[in-house]
Amino acid sequence: MPDRRKLTFATLDDAVRDAENLFAKGYDKAGNWDLAQVCFHLAEWMRYPIEGYPQLPLVLRPVFWLVRTAASKKIRNKILTEGFQAGGRTMPQTVSEPGGNASEAVAKLKDVAERFQGHTGPIHPSPLFGPLNKGDALQLQLLHCAHHLSFLIPK
Repeated sequence: MPDRRKLTFATLDDAVRDAENLFAKGYDKAGNWDLAQVCFHLAEWMRYPIEGYPQLPLVLRPVFWLVRTAASKKIRNKILTEGFQAGGRTMPQTVSEPGGNASEAVAKLKDVAERFQGHTGPIHPSPLFGPLNKGDALQLQLLHCAHHLSFLIPK
């Protein structure tokens, strides 16, 4: 497997351009997900702060409340400083099956990135981090994009 790339995005447009370049030129995987899975996942998580997060299962609500109350600031600051760590868990509904339509997934990422950037309303509270301002929400999105796209190496 090839090594991951070191990525930093200044804007969501930069992240979208990277995904479009991967689609146009091809890529090798340094991880488990393909381009369609990465773009679908990023688009879903980018959509939640502006449209609202899915309801957590009843059994997980107390766990998320405890983490949000006790450690969310520490976790958020660590991610903002160090980025996302490989091997983390995510909601299964934000991961599509391998081999999906990469063209549609890249287009979805582009659409949601444009909506996120143009969003002037409130940012919905994160189930893990609680309330975020638009600047912190954007920084988390940029780091999330850099994390997942770093596993795809352009040919």
